[in-house]
Amino acid sequence: MYRISTAALVLATLLAGCNQSSSDAMGPAQQAGKAVDEAGAKVQTAVQDQVAKADEAAERAREKAKEAAAQARDNLDRATAKVGEKVEKAGEKMQEAAH
Repeated sequence: MYRISTAALVLATLLAGCNQSSSDAMGPAQQAGKAVDEAGAKVQTAVQDQVAKADEAAERAREKAKEAAAQARDNLDRATAKVGEKVEKAGEKMQEAAH
């Protein structure tokens, strides 16, 4: 008799635990699904943040590349002008030596 009443009590407790009265209570599978969804959202946010940072870094690199190209162009123009001046002076010296 003791066994039957103990078994009945355990069964009633299990059934009461499984039959939740709250409409917003979640079972283990739902809780696991929610945890997976939340983890996925965190990962997505982190990835989006990293992509935004990479985009900003790429934009800064493009700007620096433009500035470097402009500086190189200016340096080349100055060097070309100096070479031109030296060629003219050399030409003048050659003409003077030819007289």
